[in-house]
Amino acid sequence: MNKAMIFAAGLGTRLRPLTDNMPKALVPVGGRPLLYIVMEKLVSAGFTDIVVNVHHFAGMIEDYLSSVKFDGVKISISDERDLLRDTGGAIRHAMPLLGSGNFLTHNVDIISNLDLRRFVSMMRKDALATLAVSERKTSRYLLFDDDMRLRGWTNLATGEVRSPYPDIDAASCRKLAFSGIQILSHEVFRIFDEKGFGEKFSIIDFYLKVAAEYPVYGAVPDGLELTDVGKLQTLASAGDFILNGKLEGPSF
Repeated sequence: MNKAMIFAAGLGTRLRPLTDNMPKALVPVGGRPLLYIVMEKLVSAGFTDIVVNVHHFAGMIEDYLSSVKFDGVKISISDERDLLRDTGGAIRHAMPLLGSGNFLTHNVDIISNLDLRRFVSMMRKDALATLAVSERKTSRYLLFDDDMRLRGWTNLATGEVRSPYPDIDAASCRKLAFSGIQILSHEVFRIFDEKGFGEKFSIIDFYLKVAAEYPVYGAVPDGLELTDVGKLQTLASAGDFILNGKLEGPSF
């Protein structure tokens, strides 16, 4: 697998006022833009065909990418200036650029020590998708059975449970947080059309509708550490994460 997509189109509202003048993807952490940090990690793991979607300050990202060179790496733009499509819609829109093989997607605001090569090797042959997950504390969790197959989603703060299984017992499921990094089979494009998904939708919403028919799995890396640079309070800790050399680390 050599194809990856970076979700870089978001408005970055939680990073205001920084994102009043620049896209979230170009917010600097440890002296380098988030987008460069993620791209460098992908390239180091052997990805040579990278797609970046753009919407908010799209021109600034395009200009930046035109100045970035990685030997032997193709960088393509999936233009969403007309509509911010959310993660599922972004993948669907980028189909001509992602081709017919399996591919990885990575949120631009996630910095982690995940061993991407090892993660790719963990995708099961029958998987529609494999999600990197962890036990980090949050209010919203994905629900998995003993085989790590996705069964649903819950919001602990509200008690809401969503699942394609009407009789799901959320209390008996393993609760894990999504890392923002995943591997998808090219079969998702066929199923998007088959199930009538349109231009704008969340990839998690898609999984929650089809997971009873198509296997979606979670994978838990030992020692996974990550920081979500989605809000101003996490910028300093993200810089420390990089300075402490935590961009590489755990296996499975």
